[in-house]
Amino acid sequence: MADEIPADPAAPQVEAHLPPGVTRGPETVRAFRQVLGNTLVANVTSSYLWFALTFWAYLETRSVMATAIIGGGYMLFTAVFGTFFGTLVDRHRKKQVMVISSTVTLVTYATAGGLWVLLGEDRLADWGSPWFWLLSAVILAGGVVESLRNIALSTTVTLLVPDDDRDKANGLVGTVQGISFMVTSVFSGLSVGLIGMGWTLAVSIVLTGVSLLHLLPITIPERAPDPEEGGARFDVRGAIAAITVVPGLVALILFTTFNNLVSGVYVALMDPYGLELFSVEAWGIVLGVTGIGFVIGGGLVARFGLGKNPVRTLLLINLAVAVLGMTFTIRELAWLYVLGIFVFMALMPVAEASEQTILQRVVPYRTQGRVFGFAQSVELAASPISAFLIGPIAEFWLIPYMESGAGRDTWGWLLGDGDARGIALVFLAAGAIMMVTVLLALASSPYRRLSSSYAVAPPQQLEATQ
Repeated sequence: MADEIPADPAAPQVEAHLPPGVTRGPETVRAFRQVLGNTLVANVTSSYLWFALTFWAYLETRSVMATAIIGGGYMLFTAVFGTFFGTLVDRHRKKQVMVISSTVTLVTYATAGGLWVLLGEDRLADWGSPWFWLLSAVILAGGVVESLRNIALSTTVTLLVPDDDRDKANGLVGTVQGISFMVTSVFSGLSVGLIGMGWTLAVSIVLTGVSLLHLLPITIPERAPDPEEGGARFDVRGAIAAITVVPGLVALILFTTFNNLVSGVYVALMDPYGLELFSVEAWGIVLGVTGIGFVIGGGLVARFGLGKNPVRTLLLINLAVAVLGMTFTIRELAWLYVLGIFVFMALMPVAEASEQTILQRVVPYRTQGRVFGFAQSVELAASPISAFLIGPIAEFWLIPYMESGAGRDTWGWLLGDGDARGIALVFLAAGAIMMVTVLLALASSPYRRLSSSYAVAPPQQLEATQ
């Protein structure tokens, strides 16, 4: 059975999730920072191997379709398991969930390392061979399970951080994600270029083991959830009930879903475009340097917050992303692409923190795992569709078209000359679609209703009653 959801989101929600005598304050914030530090180690490892796999796959195959399938597969399985992962988070203590996630990831990476030793790089590098896809699937599984940990982290912010500081805590989460992206993108490119994919796997296995050992002594003060609160294993009904009771929240999730459909284009083609402009080592360094944008964006949120209306902040950030997507490849200039990626990365932590803060405020804590998981499932389900579609469309139609005389004559005035004008045309169209969507959302009544719901939602009381 799903949880009973209060009919009025503004009604007080007094639930004992913290142990008796523990209130949200310096002690719980300290625990949150320890968890966040451990998440940095785990995210560095996961991103390091995932970037390396993408780089290695493209360099071995020179196929944007192969990288699109890999990237789309990750998003697809993350979407499929999102609600299940969210239900697990609601049914178990958050540390227990994180330990399970790290353990499964360690096992999958060790399995990938075993495949490398047994089969060798020559057999694994042939993307027409099932061994290539088996290796990719095993690494993908480790990355997908890592998303379970991220759902748990989102609910841990609600559990441990006072309401007034929650947006800033989400900014710190964005900063940590930025640091991990910055570090791993540099080392992934250098690792694939200098020591190869085999040793990259070995490093990932060791780092995953270190993050698991680091997590074990950390204490997260939390009562064991009531088993009845978790509902079914895939508690879609409970998640939908918690979402629909908040005016405008369904529209927010649908808006993000559509934007992710458009963003899947960038996921599929950003690395191939970059690897046309740079060597793999240089591309890794570029991603690392531009990853400073993640740190800056998250740091600004951690310092100044998101303002009184994070809903409006979220939409304005998406509008800026749309304009950026239309312009950062309008000419095949390395500096323009690098600048565009830097600004994009600075905006992403603000958008992510805005959505997290909205959900943490308007959704009761006892159902937040399911809501975060369901939102992840619905929102990410769109990206694999566009990623799977755009790979073959770009490779077999748009890229050859833009290399032809007809394509250059039609679009050359806007996109200039170069070797990757087909990808640039895709980016331009995706950005234009996103811009129209955001402008419609800003003028909509669901935007106003959700803004009002956020404004009137009471602080969540999670301490035990005395």
